[in-house]
Amino acid sequence: MGDLAVGARSGPGGPEEPERPDEAASPAAEDAASSRNAAGPGGTGGSAGSVSDSPDAQNRGDAEGPRDGENPGDGADTAGDDAGGQQRRKQRSFWKELPLLVVIALVLALLIKTFLVQAFSIPSDSMQNTLQQGDRVLVDKLTPWFGSEPERGEVVVFHDPDNWLAGEPTPEPNPVQRVLSWVGLMPSSEEKDLIKRVVGVGGDTIECKNTGPLRVNGKALYEPYVYQGNTPCSMDDQGGQFKVKVPEGKIWVMGDHRQNSLDSRYHQNDKNEGFVPVGSVVGRAIVIAWPPTRWDTLPIPDTFDQDLSAAAPGALGLAGAVPLVLWRRRRLLTVGNPRVSGGGTAG
Repeated sequence: MGDLAVGARSGPGGPEEPERPDEAASPAAEDAASSRNAAGPGGTGGSAGSVSDSPDAQNRGDAEGPRDGENPGDGADTAGDDAGGQQRRKQRSFWKELPLLVVIALVLALLIKTFLVQAFSIPSDSMQNTLQQGDRVLVDKLTPWFGSEPERGEVVVFHDPDNWLAGEPTPEPNPVQRVLSWVGLMPSSEEKDLIKRVVGVGGDTIECKNTGPLRVNGKALYEPYVYQGNTPCSMDDQGGQFKVKVPEGKIWVMGDHRQNSLDSRYHQNDKNEGFVPVGSVVGRAIVIAWPPTRWDTLPIPDTFDQDLSAAAPGALGLAGAVPLVLWRRRRLLTVGNPRVSGGGTAG
């Protein structure tokens, strides 16, 4: 009994009969089973058709696998072709859009250079130790468009006012450098620009005596940014000793390396008398961007936080007139009142 296996039922709802191992199914039994399977439960018999003849069966067959004579890999090949075509189209679209992206990038760079920020290279040692030769600084060009003018203590870039750079060599850039300069990614070698610190603005009186300190409207400046070993003022006859009043619309500039800077002091004989027109100012240098080890901001030194404004002539006149008026009024009251003056008769 332990060697017997469960056999097929003889019919719907019929009793199960054990199948003998040594007994093979007869051809008649196989024909009867085929007839029952073809008719199904409750069927009427008749000729047995193919399972794939019914629509439901066909759908099931399509879902389960390919029909006879159909290549099983056709669907996968079609999907692969579609994916490959989409990838090729994406690649072609990128290369078609690349010139447009380059043009947009160039236009944006040009707008940024013209209206926002421009990079400049430091070619000399005149601003040591604040700036070193080879530093790259970013210059704010936006605020001047809104009417902002240079202030005392700012480091500014300005166009050559009157041939200050005469005799300075001009390097010849290659085509790549010309393009990068045009879009503002490199400083232009053709532009004659200088960088100095603003010491005085319109209306200020700037004075240097002996070795200093430098005075603005009579107030001494404490200048820790001056190059170590230099004095704020120079003891030379070419411009180291001076006293000037800055006209409106112009500025007076000096380098932080005072004994190695051909600034306003040494151009007092040009058409601007050493002053720089505000209209020649490109913008304020706000940050050292390169090299990375030199990255730093360029704030206005604290010494310029003190009240350096020049007293207006009208204010000086008023300040001098007030004591005089008070003295005269007191004198008149004293003369006109005997009690106040100490005169009169004893009662």
